[in-house]
Amino acid sequence: MTVPPNWRTSSYTGTENCVEVADNDPTVIRVRDTKNREQGLMTLRPTSWSHFVEFAKQL
Repeated sequence: MTVPPNWRTSSYTGTENCVEVADNDPTVIRVRDTKNREQGLMTLRPTSWSHFVEFAKQL
């Protein structure tokens, strides 16, 4: 059964370059552009998302 995405934005996200993340499903992380939601979305495995987040924290 697919969990409906619960979209949220980061409190650190600027207003000009926003992305939304739905991480409420333990099997998949979804990412989309806030300003162009209909363009599509990117889906990631939770381990890939974790690696990305850890990398981004180092920047």
